[in-house]
Amino acid sequence: MSQTYDYEVVVVGAGPAGMTAAMYTGRSMLKTVVLERGFPGGELLNTEVIEDYPGFEHVLGHELAQKFESHAQKFGAEFHTGKTVTRVSKMEDGSFETHCDDGSVYRSPTVIATAGGTPVKLGVPGEAEYAGKGVSYCAICDGAFFRNHTIAVVGGGDAAVEETDFLTRYADKVYLIHRRDELRASKILQKRLFDNPKVEVLWDTVVEEIQGDAQGLVHNLKIRNVKSGETRDLAATGIFVFIGFRPNTGIIDGHFDHDDMGYMLTDTNMQSSIPGLFSAGDLRSQLVRQVTTAVGDATTAAIAAEKYLKALQDGTPTEAIHGSGGYAV
Repeated sequence: MSQTYDYEVVVVGAGPAGMTAAMYTGRSMLKTVVLERGFPGGELLNTEVIEDYPGFEHVLGHELAQKFESHAQKFGAEFHTGKTVTRVSKMEDGSFETHCDDGSVYRSPTVIATAGGTPVKLGVPGEAEYAGKGVSYCAICDGAFFRNHTIAVVGGGDAAVEETDFLTRYADKVYLIHRRDELRASKILQKRLFDNPKVEVLWDTVVEEIQGDAQGLVHNLKIRNVKSGETRDLAATGIFVFIGFRPNTGIIDGHFDHDDMGYMLTDTNMQSSIPGLFSAGDLRSQLVRQVTTAVGDATTAAIAAEKYLKALQDGTPTEAIHGSGGYAV
């Protein structure tokens, strides 16, 4: 049986951006709900240790996630978990309806979208078949299953290099497979990687197929050197894929301005081209995607949403407060 709820602010996604936004809107005494399909934390739950969040030289990802959640709850924000948002629609009266897979509908004058992204798949034979049976997109979730194994990581950015280093605490050997002849990851991460004796980088290489054994578990990769064309087998019992994310902007019903990759474009107040719809975190087009940028953007989005609501209450026309320059935050 479906239910309808009324809030002043609906936050879609409980990652660092979503929980920060909820903390600020809750602190502003706005009736706020955070909708999350899993556990609060987002990508924090996929990162064991965080070393670049100001004030925390070394903090566990799940620990920081718990701090974010409790802080938002302290100021009255509600968390509704197990809620997969399927559609966010703007209605004729200017309000929003946020629909979930369980039939529930959340009505609100503002929405802050922080739904993050979905891992990009390799798209090779065996990937779907062996998902959860040796194919993974989360090192912290599955790394412990590969203790004393030989495994592979695919990618060349910060995430791939960080997770390769993390996986060496379990595996005897980790191959980092990268299709180019240099990594995109930051220099400090690259140095750590190259200094790790358990890591071997396979340059100019792609995975062609993932193969399993009689027990239905990954045991071999077919790889190809893109320059020489040579193909060979690589014995591995696991493969971790970190080649990017696609923004979960498909939940937005209707046109909105976005970049070539589908990330949402916003003004300086984090407002999208749809008045009343704000965005922060990995859903938004930006130079870098870090916890610090997610938190900063979410702070702006929350305060801007508060001012948007105040303008509506005062009868200010929407057109007067929406635009490329927005209104002063």
